Formats: sequence, C-alpha cells, structure tokens
Amino acid sequence: MLILVGAFIVMAATLGGFMLAGGNPLVLLHVSEFVVIFGVALGVLLIASPGHVIKEIIHKTKEAAFGKGASKDDYFDLLKMLYEIFMVGRRNGLIALEEHVMSPGQSGIFKRYPKFTSNKIRMEFLLNGIKPVIDGKIKPDQLEDLMSAELDAKAEENDHPVHLLQLVGDSLPGIGIVAAVLGIINTMAGIADGPEVVGERVAAALTGTLLGIFAAYGFINPLANRIKFNNASDQEYLRCILCAVGGFAKGLAPLTAVEVARRSLNGSVQPGADELENALKAMPSPSK
Repeated sequence: MLILVGAFIVMAATLGGFMLAGGNPLVLLHVSEFVVIFGVALGVLLIASPGHVIKEIIHKTKEAAFGKGASKDDYFDLLKMLYEIFMVGRRNGLIALEEHVMSPGQSGIFKRYPKFTSNKIRMEFLLNGIKPVIDGKIKPDQLEDLMSAELDAKAEENDHPVHLLQLVGDSLPGIGIVAAVLGIINTMAGIADGPEVVGERVAAALTGTLLGIFAAYGFINPLANRIKFNNASDQEYLRCILCAVGGFAKGLAPLTAVEVARRSLNGSVQPGADELENALKAMPSPSK
C-alpha cells in the first residue's frame, strides 16, 4: 500500500509545486506527447520481453501495489509447520512423511496452515526439498546444494521483470527527447502561424521531455526497485525453508533445525527465540 501513497506524494508534490508557481496543470495535457512517450515505451517493452515475462511484470506490479511481504507472524507459522513435519519424521520414521508429501491436500499438518499452502511456489519448494529426504536418493549433505540450485534459478527468473522495467525507465528520458524533437519539428513547420501558436507548440514539445523524465524517475525506476525488494523477501522465505530442511536432513533435532532457520532471518521478521521455543514445546505431539 505504501507504493500507492508514494505515487500520490510524487504527483501531489509535482503538480502542487507547479501550481504554486502560477502554472495551470491543464497546459501539461498534450495527448500527442502522451501517445508518443508511452506508446514507444510500451513498444520497447514488447520488443525486449518474452510474453511470459510481460505477464510476470503485470503480476509483480499488482503484488507491489496491493500485496504484502511475509510478516513475523507468517514466519512464526512457517517454523511451527516445519517443526510439526520434522517431529513426524523423527518419531515415526521418514516414511511417515510420505503421505503428507504425496497428498498435501489431505495432510492434517498442511491443512492447519492454509496461507502457506495457498502459495504454490512456497509449497512446491518445500515438497521438492522433503521428497529426496524420504526417497534417500541423495546424501543429506547434498540436499542443500540441490535446493540452493533451485533457489538460484527462481532468483534469476524473478529478476527478469526488474531488469526490463529498469530498461524502460532508463529509456524514457531519451523517449521524451524524441517526443520533444517531434514537437519542435511540428513547430518549425507551422512557424508562420504566429507567436501564440508557436509558443503553444514549443510548450507541448517541452512537456514531452518532462513526461519522459518524470515517468522514469518518479514511477518506473522506483517500481523496479520495489519489486527487487519484494523478490529479496520471497527469496528469504524460501531460504528459511532450505535451512530448516537441510538441517533436518543432516540429522539435526527438529527444534535445532527450526532454530537454524530462525537465525537465517532478517531481524525485522525474525520471531523471538524464547517465544518460538515455548510455542513449539507447547504444541501437541503429532501422532503421524
């Protein structure tokens, strides 16, 4: 939601300052300049982007505007869920985890954490990490490398929208100059129409330069940076899963594996050690 507040402040400060200086906001409304600048920017995006990345840009933009990153409570629930899973594996053997992993929709553990299971990426990452532990197809000390490889692939994929938005943002000032030059050409062609008409056309041309710079540094580049922060938050969540599952696969006790994952978190979202330990110890022991 902060992104919407920030966008409002950018618009209010720009138009407010212009009006305080005696300007009329209506003189900035030149449809031709908007068509050139945003049309060319859209064309640049289409040229530079595969179709699936454009869809991802739309998704990431909506997420940045209206979504929320993982909170401390979300991590608290994640660590509790992981502890439950590990306790089943420790008490009943790894084979007891098979029914939870193969049929997560029927799992009593996962049903208690609907917010986690509703996120397909997080759910798949956890299941892909636990399956090799159950199957015994790889050594425990190799599991973290396997999960790290998957994490790196997701990080690279998530960075594609950021790079493309930065490309558009860096291009917009140049596109604004193109729009301004087109306006000047139009002005020169009608210079015989008199000073009033020429002045209006020059103002329209300068508006093109303004719009390009304003859109780039006021909106597109900040949006790309916000998506980058959101991606880092998503990566931190998955890395927390990696640390916990990797530690459990190496033989750490469930409480210790969860503590390793807790310590990997940023302080702003990290649950307290005593608070988490007391909550885990107070949980009823899962039978299966």
